[in-house]
Order: sequence, then structure tokens, then C-alpha cells
Amino acid sequence: MSTQVPFRCGHVAIVGRPNTGKSTLLNRLVGQMVSITADRAQTTRHRVLAVLTRSDAQLVLIDSPGYQTRQLNPLNQLLNRTAQSTARDADVVVVVAQVNGWTAAEDEVLKLLPPEVPAILALNKVDTLRSRNDVLPIIAKVAERAPGLKAIVPISARTGLNLDELVSTIIGELPVAPPIYDEDTLTDRPERFFASELIREKLFRLLGEELPYESTVVIDSFEVEGNLRRITASIVVERRAHKPMILGKGGERIKRIASEARQDMEKMFGGKVFLTVWVQVRGGWSKDAAHLRSYGYE
Repeated sequence: MSTQVPFRCGHVAIVGRPNTGKSTLLNRLVGQMVSITADRAQTTRHRVLAVLTRSDAQLVLIDSPGYQTRQLNPLNQLLNRTAQSTARDADVVVVVAQVNGWTAAEDEVLKLLPPEVPAILALNKVDTLRSRNDVLPIIAKVAERAPGLKAIVPISARTGLNLDELVSTIIGELPVAPPIYDEDTLTDRPERFFASELIREKLFRLLGEELPYESTVVIDSFEVEGNLRRITASIVVERRAHKPMILGKGGERIKRIASEARQDMEKMFGGKVFLTVWVQVRGGWSKDAAHLRSYGYE
């Protein structure tokens, strides 16, 4: 007599402080770029949903903004609310923390988690340790400080190390339920959203520390003509002094931003893209609730 393993399905919130590898983990799990990555806080500003479907389970993975413990301006406060509501609405929470960077700020993140939702800690970047055995005292230390965790799984989101174990651990906490999405669904976000995010990723990567936090990207128009997409976008900054940073000498920097973003869009969308990018100055947008909503912040 054969016993069939029940199918499990649920929402899995990926949370943690900025720059711990949450988006890299999401992308690695689904095998495709869904959430942009950069070595800079605030790279992820929106909920980004990606679906991992297996024969025994469907994981609806939700990347969230990193918990901000400093500089709690209106934008960061909104990002924190987004991260907290993502965790509160999930069936399982995966907290991502760097294996060699546990601080009091991580303790604060754990305090923000909803106690009724099972939480799993993914200790990321174990590939940077000299020996795998070096992770054992770190796990013991964290387990003592956070006894409420369902499990602690050392991983490397960059290399994929131990991700099978992490997925199995997550599935064990998911409810028995039918799949929510079709088997071939990858994300619920439209192409317009990814166009904006790919431009923003280039800003982070090409400007580095020069990039003002008070900047965002707005898609002004998105037209599809067969296999061709015509996209016009605005990079919005708060101060006039920020504009030349993005334009660069003779407009060379914004040309490179647009060129690299266009190439990534063509790969993602599978067709030709005509992209025009402008820079607009709108003072105080990051402190204004109406502006934040109009730019798609939740």
C-alpha cells in the first residue's frame, strides 16, 4: 500500500536587515533574476513575489525591504511597515542574516517578527568562513539568543550551498494546501515594474555611494508593439545638486545607465526595447505620503 505525500503550499516571507543577501537568495531559489541586487542598503523597496513549484510543494516567496534600524525618515518607516506586514501575512518567515555579522540589530529584527508565524534563520555567506566547522559555535550562540526559531540553516545564497536543506525545512512548516499559482508562474509583477527596477539597479551599481537615497524611478510610458517595447522613464531626485551626479560629464553616465538597463530588459522581456531616461527634480518626494503612494510604495 503506497502513501502519497500531501502537497504543501504557502507564503514564505524573506526578511532581515539590509545587505544580508535576501534578494540573492530569492533569485537563487527560483533560478532567475526576479529581485534586483546591489551592495547597498535600500536596494529592495517593494514586495517582490516569486514562485517555486516542486512536485511536493509550492513556495510563494516574498522578498521584502531590509529592516531599517537607523535613519527612520518617512520612506524608511514605510519600508519597515512593508517588511513587517510581509512577515505578518506569511505562513513561514525566513530571516536572513550574515554568518559573521550577528549584532544587536539582528536581535531587534527577531523582536519584530510575529510570534504566531514559524521562523527559520538562514545564516548566509558560510562560504566566507575558513572552515565549515566555524559555523557551529555561531549556531549555538544564535540558538541561545533566539530560542523561538524553528531551525537554523547555514547557507550560501551566492553558491547555492545548503539551499536544498533550507527548502526542505521551509516545506516542513508549510500548511497542507493546493497550489496557489499555475506551475509555470514565476512572479505576479508586470513588465512595467521590472523595467523600473532594472533602471534602479543600474543606478545602485554605477553610482555606488554617490547615489542619493532620495532617488527613485518612475515609468512614464510603457507601450508594446508586437515584440517591441517603447519605454520612457524618469529618475526622480530631491535636489538640483543630485541631477549632475546622475547625468555625468556630457551625459555619459545616464547614457550608460540607460544602455545597460535596456540590454537587461531585452533579455528579460525577450524582445527589442527602445528606452528613454530623464532626470527630474521633485523636492521632498521621499517625505510626502502622497508622492510615496504615487510612486508605487506600499
